[in-house]
Amino acid sequence: MDAAAFALGVAWASPVTLAGLLAGLVAWPFGARPRFTDRALVFHHFPWGPGGALTLGNVILHTGGSMDEATLTYACRARQGTDERVRLGDHERAHVLQYLALGPLFLPLYFACGGIHHDNRFEQAADRYALTGRGWWPWPRPGAGPPAV
Repeated sequence: MDAAAFALGVAWASPVTLAGLLAGLVAWPFGARPRFTDRALVFHHFPWGPGGALTLGNVILHTGGSMDEATLTYACRARQGTDERVRLGDHERAHVLQYLALGPLFLPLYFACGGIHHDNRFEQAADRYALTGRGWWPWPRPGAGPPAV
C-alpha cells in the first residue's frame, strides 16, 4: 500500500480511530501503554475487556503485552480445536486494513455480518490474512470464486 492510499485510509477511518484513541488515553493512567506497531497505535495492557484485542480504526486496544502472542483462529475455536494459531498482530492488522478501506462503514457492516463470531466474514478474512499474509478483504473479488480458508 503506498503512502497516499494509506494516508487517505487513515483520514477515512479517523472518526473510529478517534474513539479508539479516546479509550486508550482514558486507559493510560490505569496501565495501558501505547506503541506503534502493525500499522496502528496499540495500547498494550488495556485494563478492561474479556482479553485479546479490539481494533477501532488505526487503534488497537490490547489486554496483553505483545502483538506477537499466538491466538487461535475463530474457526479453530468454534470447533474447539487447538491446532490453528495465528499471530495476534497479523489478525488485527487485517482489521486495520479493513478500516482503511471501509472507514466508518466498518462497524455497521461488521455487526451486520454477525459481530464477534466465527461465521463473520470479517473475522474469517482476518484469520485468512494472519495465516497466509493475503486476503484481508471480507468479500471475494468478482469472478474469483469462494475464498480459501
